[in-house]
Amino acid sequence: MEVHTFFLILLTILLSARVLGELAARLGAPPVIGELLAGVLLGPSLLGWVEPTPVIRLLAEIGIILLLFEVGLETDILRLIRTGVKSVIVAAAGIILPFAFGALAALHVFDLSLITSLFIGGTLTATSIGITVRVLTDLKRSQGRESNIVLGAAVIDDVVGIVLLAFLYEFSSGGGINLANTGKVLLFILLFLVLAPLAAKGMAEVIKRFERVSQIPGLIPTTVVSLVLFFAWLAHAVGAPELLGGFAAGLALSQRFFFPMGVAIHTDAKFAHHMEGQMRPIVHLFTPIFFVMVGLSLNFQVIDWSSSFIWIFSGIMFVLAVAGKLLGAFLIRENMPTRFAIGLAMVPRGEVGLIFAELGRSSGIFEGEIYAAMVVVIALTTLLPPFVMKWLYRRHAGSFPGDNG
Repeated sequence: MEVHTFFLILLTILLSARVLGELAARLGAPPVIGELLAGVLLGPSLLGWVEPTPVIRLLAEIGIILLLFEVGLETDILRLIRTGVKSVIVAAAGIILPFAFGALAALHVFDLSLITSLFIGGTLTATSIGITVRVLTDLKRSQGRESNIVLGAAVIDDVVGIVLLAFLYEFSSGGGINLANTGKVLLFILLFLVLAPLAAKGMAEVIKRFERVSQIPGLIPTTVVSLVLFFAWLAHAVGAPELLGGFAAGLALSQRFFFPMGVAIHTDAKFAHHMEGQMRPIVHLFTPIFFVMVGLSLNFQVIDWSSSFIWIFSGIMFVLAVAGKLLGAFLIRENMPTRFAIGLAMVPRGEVGLIFAELGRSSGIFEGEIYAAMVVVIALTTLLPPFVMKWLYRRHAGSFPGDNG
């Protein structure tokens, strides 16, 4: 791609995301809906002006990491610990139930092959933590107790989902499940979750110390971006596969900022405010690119809308996808509106579901109508829950646990 062409594409992405995000907000919808629709409008579904190139994907990955950084900066670690058991319950049920529902329905109702059925079940387990975080932030519930439960559950969902993806990929490649490779992936993710928070706590102190003596502005944004690049390099150096290594690196970075960075910063409110003020413009610049990217990845042109199979298959899978996540939320002890909010927040599949679907298509497992139907399911689970959540919070205002809950 020519440099001047990339500039034009980036300009189009940023402006369209801003305009449609503003329009969505004025219509009473979360701005993330406008940003997702900007991607649908610009991408292959409608105008076909923009393709999800590797450069745009890289910018989108930076955007989601920075969004999670901003959320982690304001997160109370004690509340997260208190909701830990509930997060595990919601995550476990939200993985097992959709996977079992989807795989069994595909296998016994639609008479599909075992590997295809397993991939369909795997696709239904996904939860897009990026979309979930943004919707809760837009609704001003990012610090509510239900938000902490959802964030913890979504992180667990993503880790287990990627491990599941590794198993399914090994299975689909024809050689059966390679326990050595899968064990390597598990070890890699575990090391990141254990070591990254420890490294981050030390880095937080270094940043604060150097900020006091630095003679050049921009130390904090430069340091954060440098840390992102370092963990990306470290993922490659460990020798994990590109897709899984990149995901684990991003997850470790978000966990790194989510726990120890928040603890370190809350001991110095002035420094916390200073860091938040420096990072907010960068966060708001990059995060819309991520959500536009999700829209760009959807291609409604591949769908034969006259096919009855697509409507029946996608309709059943959509119901099972939603039911599996909602039932998980009903296993914990909370009031009814909170349970519904948690379940709905776990529904969006977004880019995580698209990773499963695209791998299924590229491996020859999802063909024709199956792939199209799964794209429809992912699109519906991504686009509809924010509207329902907004209605739920408005309808049951005052029924949700307070920030101190």
